[in-house]
Amino acid sequence: MTAPTWDDLRAATRELAHFDAIHALLEWDQQVMMPPAGGAARASQIGLIARLRHARLVEPALGDLLDRLAIADLPAPQAAAVANLRRDRDRAVRVPPDLVAALSEAQAHGFQAWLHAKERDDFVGFQPALARLLALKREEASAIDSARHPYDVLVEGFDPGTTLAMLRPLFDRLARGLRPLVEAAADLPGPAALPAGPFPRDAQERLHREVIAAIGFDPAAGRLDASEHPFTVGLAAGDTRITTHLYEHDLLTGLGGTLHEAGHGLYEQGLPKDQAPGTTLDAAAGLGLHESQSRFWENHIGRSRAFMRWLAPRVTRHLGVEVAPDTLYAAANPIRPSLIRIFADEVTYDLHIIARFELEVALVEGSLDVADLPAAWSDAYARLLGIRPPDDRQGCLQDVHWATGAIGYFPSYTLGNLYAASLHAGLRSALPDLDDRVATGDFAPILAWLRHAIHHRGQARTAPQLVADAVGPRDGVEDLLAHLYARHGALYGIRAPA
Repeated sequence: MTAPTWDDLRAATRELAHFDAIHALLEWDQQVMMPPAGGAARASQIGLIARLRHARLVEPALGDLLDRLAIADLPAPQAAAVANLRRDRDRAVRVPPDLVAALSEAQAHGFQAWLHAKERDDFVGFQPALARLLALKREEASAIDSARHPYDVLVEGFDPGTTLAMLRPLFDRLARGLRPLVEAAADLPGPAALPAGPFPRDAQERLHREVIAAIGFDPAAGRLDASEHPFTVGLAAGDTRITTHLYEHDLLTGLGGTLHEAGHGLYEQGLPKDQAPGTTLDAAAGLGLHESQSRFWENHIGRSRAFMRWLAPRVTRHLGVEVAPDTLYAAANPIRPSLIRIFADEVTYDLHIIARFELEVALVEGSLDVADLPAAWSDAYARLLGIRPPDDRQGCLQDVHWATGAIGYFPSYTLGNLYAASLHAGLRSALPDLDDRVATGDFAPILAWLRHAIHHRGQARTAPQLVADAVGPRDGVEDLLAHLYARHGALYGIRAPA
């Protein structure tokens, strides 16, 4: 029997990449272009693609090829791809095709139900869809590995290697580190907000397009559109799509969202999608690392004083508003507990994630009934942020994730913040003149560093390994807290505890 080669694997997995792209395109269209009445048909279409993709992944011939390549003498990146695919295939083989299709259809129905429920502030109307999704996700976790905690199985689908045993102490340490800064700021006057506009949406869009092009997003290989909840999909080489949500009376929130998605988009455009589609070498090394790229550009660059020096004249040119860079900088960096995660300041953001993490673990375990979610959400916000939502639209209906079955995704945001803080610290060592470059709009060296350290390597290593390769051994919690005290603490006159 002829020994298998890497080219054999590339040929065998090419269709997986096509199925992923078709699935993502259908979901992009559902959230950006599709008329609301098309939801039922779209759910069936997505279910079919998921079923076909699953059938291709679990084919015995692919399993045999992976088993034989696992003992072959392959270069390290190719060996990693084989290990990644075997892990993904092992998970998929255990999930019945009918469950795969049922989940995909439930996710599409869940999204439509969430849209209606959020618009009407009607959690009861969304409750059956969420209960159905939770039941299916528990069934999926049990099928994959009934001996493990179901949340560990689910979170592995987003960040391989991540477990409850790791997340619980990490989140506890981060919450304890954030609490003194949040509490000290509560008694101090915060920075003044910017004028409330109105800022015409078409002028904002022109500004946003200039900003994302400046940091390196290639408009010839991507597009920017509007959606209810901003998101990014990388369909294939040369086709990365980001969306944003503009606010006529809030300039910085919309811009922050666009920078966030552009960070995702830059990662997608930097992955080697044309070299090994479907092998995992063309994919991100976990959602936490993906979030690190978006949070890096949104926060570490986009909220910096240096960036505001570059941004201020462009705000004037596009919007006709003269605002000093220091005014923009202060307005972009308050410490102000709030209800909505995507509007949260950089300091309190992870408290929003910790609340969601605790709630979704309880939902998965069954210790929290879906019907009791609104009250549990309110209690979690009172405990962690000191506020209660006045309605479910600003409470448990605000995020799309659970509606689309992304249960176990939320920890990725905080993991991303930790990775981003460490990457930023390492980048400052590599580029001592970083602030001067940002202030003059010289973003190319930043993107080049990220391309080399993270993007071009795909999933050849785990996320923690890639970050360690780039910056050496670091403590992400310490890096994030140091960054927050250096920026927000300085603005408020708060020193880090000794």
